[in-house]
Amino acid sequence: MAFRLNHVHLKTRDPKRTAQFYVDNLGATLEAELGEYGYRLDLHGLKLNITTFLPQQTREQRYGMEHIAIDTDELDRLVEKLKAQGIRILEETTISGGRRVCFFEGPDGVQLEFIEMPR
Repeated sequence: MAFRLNHVHLKTRDPKRTAQFYVDNLGATLEAELGEYGYRLDLHGLKLNITTFLPQQTREQRYGMEHIAIDTDELDRLVEKLKAQGIRILEETTISGGRRVCFFEGPDGVQLEFIEMPR
């Protein structure tokens, strides 16, 4: 089973100001603008998605660190394992590129995401 950190997602009322903070103060570089919602930065190898609330998101949204995303080559098996343990599944959906994802709740309400690795 392979795992790889995909990104950390920060939600903020002002994505432009927040992104600029990471660029100016921590040496992040702008990788992409995410339409009207925000930005993707590279913070010395750590991908940061910085957005406002997303209207298409059905699970609860919070300002601050939104979730930690992890790529996996065994999405189906991991989702079944989560369900068998009674771990709360927040959302299963498909993202850009047709990859499937599963958001779930970790301890203390931390949101985590498994992202299917490209085949």
